[in-house]
Amino acid sequence: MSLPLTGVRIVAIEQYGAGPFGTQHLADLGAEVIKIENPADGGDVGRLVGPYYFGPGDSHFYEAFNRNKKSLTLNLKIPEARGVLADLVKSADATFDNLRGDLAGKLRLTYADLSAHNPGIVCGHLSAYGRTGSRAAWPGYDYLMQAEAGYLSVTGEPDGPPARFGLSVVDLMTGVTAALGLLAGIIESRATGRGRDIDVSLFDVALTNLNYPAAWYLNEGAKIGREPRGAHPSLTPSQLYRTKDGWIFVMCNKEKFWGAFAEAVGKPGWAAGAEYGSYKARLANREKLTRDMDEVLGAATTAEWIERLSGKVPVAPVYDIAQALENPFVKEQGRIMEAPHPARGTIRTIACPIRCPGEEEKVGIAPRLGEHTRELLRDLGYDEARIDTLTKAGAL
Repeated sequence: MSLPLTGVRIVAIEQYGAGPFGTQHLADLGAEVIKIENPADGGDVGRLVGPYYFGPGDSHFYEAFNRNKKSLTLNLKIPEARGVLADLVKSADATFDNLRGDLAGKLRLTYADLSAHNPGIVCGHLSAYGRTGSRAAWPGYDYLMQAEAGYLSVTGEPDGPPARFGLSVVDLMTGVTAALGLLAGIIESRATGRGRDIDVSLFDVALTNLNYPAAWYLNEGAKIGREPRGAHPSLTPSQLYRTKDGWIFVMCNKEKFWGAFAEAVGKPGWAAGAEYGSYKARLANREKLTRDMDEVLGAATTAEWIERLSGKVPVAPVYDIAQALENPFVKEQGRIMEAPHPARGTIRTIACPIRCPGEEEKVGIAPRLGEHTRELLRDLGYDEARIDTLTKAGAL
């Protein structure tokens, strides 16, 4: 057996977060991801993102997005570098870039540019606002997308200021979406022999994530806003409640769970009574239900309720990041990997969420800047003299 993407080669002109997050999934699944880094700029800017570092050019941030890849230095602004890129494209299934929308064309990274070297090449492009339209040349980042796509209007407490997600959710989802699009293109290319451009943007993914609230507005004109305690806009109980020592999140998104909850907390009448016995009734009486549930759940600690309810009712404790990572279930499931690291001995990282039963996970670290340049070029048939010449020209 082998990992499912063994034998797939992807040439990635990428940096920072969204793009590298997507290709890291592909590398974890066995693809050979060749990370192109401009030596004139010091490589991926993520190498410099602090505040924590394993060494020069090796930040914790960079390691979080680039394990199991290979690094090849190549300055695409130098004419001699174009021939190197062409040779890489001949050997690859796909190229991938996460650049400002207008730059893929300027750097000649589109299918129209690269298909002469490989008609089957799939050219994936991840940008802020897309490669066409009035915003093609605009820079853009995750938090801007959250703001414009309405996320801040539905996050936080009703009486507080607009609030963003605590994580870069648009970056991360766009990276995964781009990886999905790239794989779709590769499947088509292997069937037909013809590649294509594949486009994904932060803005499009942010908008797509609106999903069912968008359907409510587009078809009924209904607008949702921020609900108290992170509540679901229409299902109750599905929010935070107070316990004796903190908080618990309860989600009775099916009627059977509401019945199980009412029984477990000693209030069986809640399940059948007119006040709380249906979705509609609970939503109409949500404020009172919140007070009643706070009173009941306040009689025990969060841990005691988790022990009593888990497996019967969908509930979760409210953890900070440290507690989340030290969760015994995380350890049980082997979700934290250790990888050998030359400066630290080992470093710890979160494992790939896509599991392949019967296969060992690919355990590696992010590459040093240009670590694989000579190895990859030798594999393409370049001799040492030619590599040295390209280096002196500033191409590598």
